[in-house]
Order: sequence, then structure tokens, then C-alpha cells
Amino acid sequence: MVILSLRNVSKVFASPENGLDQVHAINDVSLAVSAGELFSIIGPSGCGKSTLLRIIGGLLPATAGELNVGNERVNGPHPWIAMVFQEESTFPWRTTLANVEFGLEMRGVPQNERRKKAREMIGLVGLVGFEQRYPSELSGGMKQRVAIARALVLEPKILLMDEPFGALDEQTRIILGEELLRIRDELKQTIILVTHNINESVQLSDRVMVMTARPGRVKSIVDIDLPHPRDSTIIASDRFGRLVGQVWSALREESIKSFKQSEQRE
Repeated sequence: MVILSLRNVSKVFASPENGLDQVHAINDVSLAVSAGELFSIIGPSGCGKSTLLRIIGGLLPATAGELNVGNERVNGPHPWIAMVFQEESTFPWRTTLANVEFGLEMRGVPQNERRKKAREMIGLVGLVGFEQRYPSELSGGMKQRVAIARALVLEPKILLMDEPFGALDEQTRIILGEELLRIRDELKQTIILVTHNINESVQLSDRVMVMTARPGRVKSIVDIDLPHPRDSTIIASDRFGRLVGQVWSALREESIKSFKQSEQRE
């Protein structure tokens, strides 16, 4: 079942230099994501990956095209959708438990109920014993687990993740990716992940959408036919290596174009 679809979505910004010229961030993007799928978006720097994700999350309006969640056309935030960002997003003055409770608190959920749900989600992301710790007492990977738990406690049907492990070291990225797959399998969660890491996209995804250099369009979609359940040992397989090569083959030309675009701007 298709849970989310985009049809001919484009986004144009006014130029930051003079406010008059137009910057075409993405152009004519169409895609469909199935319920329970982990769908990754990858592309060269500046191709509009994050812009596209923010349009899906209702944080930016599209200039043209349409977005559908289920059978409903959407023009802003939707209760089925939650988002996890790359940037540090935990509140430093709140404990792990209070951070995870925050969204439920904003919804007016009674304290006993929201605390129960928050503790369940803390258990799911592997942070039992750290409920009363503040973000300054947690590692980068643990803080991202808090952010994921805070999003998931709202019971979204679609979780958007914008470079959620981008600031972490490679080993932590791999382990957290494995944890994300476990959580996805347990909750039957639909996840749309923006990443610049080819290995990560192949390790985690059912499909990888490769975008062109700006203005971002859909260049190709690669089916990741690796078995489920899947853990990080899959990285050592020959099939994994071939899929990484397939994604890079589609991405390489666009990365070169993007690099030349950046040189011209300078």
C-alpha cells in the first residue's frame, strides 16, 4: 500500500544575494513510498535532498506539484509524520525522560500516560538506566537515540530522518543503523532517510533514490535486494559491495556536475 506520494513537486527560492533571481532547488520530483518501507534519498551536495524532506514534513511549501499522505492531499504538517534532524535537537535542560515526553506533553497527554509511553520508547531505543540523565551526560549516539524516541513516541506512521547520523563516527553510524532496522522491523515503521553516505543508504534501505545535481530531479531508483532481517554483517557481503557500486555509478556524474557548479559560484 502506498502511504506517501509526490507528483511533479518543484521548489523555487528567491536568490539570497538580491532576492530577485530565482534558485531552482528541486524540479518535477515524483515518487511513491510503500507502508513499512525504508526509502533513502541520496544525491550530491546542494541537490535539494533536505528541501524535499522538509516539503514532505510540511515545513516548507512546494512551489508546484502535489503531496499525498494516504489518500489525503497535504499542504502542511500532518499528524502521521514526525521528523528527526541531524542537528542536536534535545533540550539541554530536560532529562532523557522529559525530552522523550515533550511531544506528548504539548499534546496535553496526562502525565502518567505520557510517562508510561516515554519509558516504553526509551526501552525500545536501548536507553534504560539513562532516564534521568541530561544531554550533556550522553554521547552523541545516545542523544540521537533520544531524538528518535521523542519522534517515535508520537506514534507517527512516517518517520523522516535528515542525516540523523551525519555527525557521528563511522562505527557508531553502523551500529545505530542496525538499531534503526531493528526498531523499524518491530514497529513496522515507514522511514524516509536523507543521507550522503552510500554505504549507509545500502545498509538500511529497501530502495535508494539518487537525485541529480541542482535543480534536484529523480535520476534513478535502486532496489536494494538484501535479505531481511538485516544487520551490519551484510556490509561484508559481495552483494552489498555490488549495490554500493551501482548507487555510486548513478551518483558519480551528478557529484561531478555539482562540484563544477560550486566552482562557478565561487
